[in-house]
Amino acid sequence: RKSNLFLERIETMKGDILTEEAYSHWSAVARFFRGYEYSRLVSVFGDVPYYDKVILDSEMDLLYKDRDSRTLVMDKVYDDFVYVLANMRLSDGNAQYLNRYIAAGFIARFMLFEGTWQKYHLNNTEKATKYLQLAVEAANLVMASGKFSFTSDFRSLFGSMDLAGNKEVIMYRHYDAALGVTHHIASYANTTESQPNSGNLWLAKSFICADGQVYQSSTLPDADKLDFVSMIATRDPRFEATFWDAPMKEAATLLLSDKFIDRIGPTYYGGSYPAQYGSNTNTNDAPVMRLGEVVLNWIEAKAELATMGGPAVSQADIDASINAIRNRPLDAIAIGKGIQKTTPLSLASLPDDPDRDADVTPLLWEIRRERRMEFVYEHSRLLDLKRWKKLSYMDVTTNPDLHLGLWIDFPVEFPEWLIPAKVGKLKVQDGTGTVITYNGTNAAEMVGYYIPENIAPRDAFTDRVYLAPVGMTQIAEYTDKGYTLTQTPGW
Repeated sequence: RKSNLFLERIETMKGDILTEEAYSHWSAVARFFRGYEYSRLVSVFGDVPYYDKVILDSEMDLLYKDRDSRTLVMDKVYDDFVYVLANMRLSDGNAQYLNRYIAAGFIARFMLFEGTWQKYHLNNTEKATKYLQLAVEAANLVMASGKFSFTSDFRSLFGSMDLAGNKEVIMYRHYDAALGVTHHIASYANTTESQPNSGNLWLAKSFICADGQVYQSSTLPDADKLDFVSMIATRDPRFEATFWDAPMKEAATLLLSDKFIDRIGPTYYGGSYPAQYGSNTNTNDAPVMRLGEVVLNWIEAKAELATMGGPAVSQADIDASINAIRNRPLDAIAIGKGIQKTTPLSLASLPDDPDRDADVTPLLWEIRRERRMEFVYEHSRLLDLKRWKKLSYMDVTTNPDLHLGLWIDFPVEFPEWLIPAKVGKLKVQDGTGTVITYNGTNAAEMVGYYIPENIAPRDAFTDRVYLAPVGMTQIAEYTDKGYTLTQTPGW
């Protein structure tokens, strides 16, 4: 409604008050936010009522109309986004004011989501192609601008107190304690606060080795060992930049993420934290849209188009996206640990992953892996699984690695848990799948994949979980007025 009201009011300002350029820009701003909101609603509910004008209180048939199909809605969104890419200003005086580059980053995100949804859920290759082509166009606008590049180490994207001037960051949130603008995300990465939703074995296994191979076929020493020391030493640098390098009792799986804090914050473990690292007074900036996402959206859209008759992905495409990310600088801490940049991905020798789904091409599999390494604990993972129609990955009955931590030699790495309080509670799974429970006398046997305490499977998975239900209160409100609001299928 705000966007539609905005559009109607600036229409009356055209010519006398607004120049043609200003009118086009502000129309693009309104249409961007309208497309943004409908993209969000469609990703949650699927079909939703679509409005492109302000509705009066007396227009009951419009106010209480039923849901429009998601394809109709997203075609309208597509039209809005095409207008945005043609008319929004490249700059509006401040790099953090909405501009065409920021908008293009989000457009690539939303069009990739809907394009892949149309392909995997609706088998509509025509619409999938249409949306994915716009995703490529939007991302290419950012990439071809020359304004953004991979000049930052990975941790600085999340732990920096000021992201101004960071060439990888297209849009960010700035925090300032003096203005009372703070957050609490860094405190959960300070190694003292608890992390009930910590990394599991399945996530750890997905990280590529530094030689560009999966752990089953890597030639790096100890690459096939899934313990803390071996993982840090052999995996893509983002593993070391995302996780603490030793078991931490604060994490439910003992694999604690320190991604969203600088390198200094965790050094206060066991002591008193300065305000920027503790409680809800954190002030490190947060990237909202960054080049890493743009290029991965771009390469995935291109790879998906190639499966539907589009041009094949080239090595130059891979170099401009995945390999550009892998060539990020390493910070001094990582270098001091001996961390190495990951070998560039080559189309001529893609990794042969024995865990790859048969219905996913080797190239798409590696693109999806790159997203997983890049976006741990950010916004995208659940949305990715939904649009790929892969929520079954979250089912522990078929994916038991979800309920395991890394391999731990408790007598050597974590002897402080070999205590009476852990008798009957501390458990590991050895290499044969046998569960070993600590009984107070078998400390030497407590070597294996850690099994978190009090862990249980999720509810049963069915296709209905891909979309959210409509509230019964809203359905009843329609009924009271003599109208029908349909429920999401399966609910």
